[in-house]
Amino acid sequence: MKKCVFFLFFFINIFLIRYAYGFDIKGLQPVAPYGVFSTFSADSPEKGKSVLGVGAEKSREPDFYRYIFQYAYGITDHVEFIATVPYVYEWQDTKTGFEDIAAGIKHRLIDEGEYTPSIAYVINTSVTADDKDEFSTDGRTGAGLVFSKRIGPVSGHANIFYENPISGKLKNELSCSAGFDFSAAHNFRILGEVYGRKSHYSDKVDQLEGRFGYRFMTTDYLYTTIGMGVDFKNRQPEYRVLLSVTALFPIEKKMIEKVYEEDKQ
Repeated sequence: MKKCVFFLFFFINIFLIRYAYGFDIKGLQPVAPYGVFSTFSADSPEKGKSVLGVGAEKSREPDFYRYIFQYAYGITDHVEFIATVPYVYEWQDTKTGFEDIAAGIKHRLIDEGEYTPSIAYVINTSVTADDKDEFSTDGRTGAGLVFSKRIGPVSGHANIFYENPISGKLKNELSCSAGFDFSAAHNFRILGEVYGRKSHYSDKVDQLEGRFGYRFMTTDYLYTTIGMGVDFKNRQPEYRVLLSVTALFPIEKKMIEKVYEEDKQ
């Protein structure tokens, strides 16, 4: 755990930037391992389980740096509470600010069948936490659908989300994403996703990004995700680097049973 935290902050120091730009307000995000990067899985933490995550994101052209704090809690085996707190940091002018703080409920309506996917819906809301317009939309509400299906070692996920800003001067937002995670080994997964969005300041799709990376199960309760995103449309941003560490609580210790054989005389 200490090594992962040290690596995270080492990564942060290397990629400190000079300019912040709130071009893509983050909004509600899945907490690993219950999603790819921004694509939700229909799976949720078991009842009574909590997931705590911290992440770092560095973007190039426009340059900005973002900390992401996440939390999820299994209300039941099918219902989870999720919260995301993004924080943008500008190095040159020491300009900082919280983006919209997002919270929501994800409810899995249909469990996966032999030929059918699992289906969940998400209801979310965001509240402004800062008076900086470049970091906030002044709050918004939204909803989305999540589909997941596992075929062998590959789990596929698809999302569609609609967001309605509270401020009348901003436009409605629509985002779609599709992703997968491939279980290459017991403690190692390969991730990939395509994410597209019509943002709150545009009438057209202004973001189309491909993301890929890896997720390591460092221990039975700790996950480390490393990835990179490349924009396919406007090259804004040209790329972004992502890193997150998440932990599941309470930590369960596995009991090791010892078998003793009696010597027969």
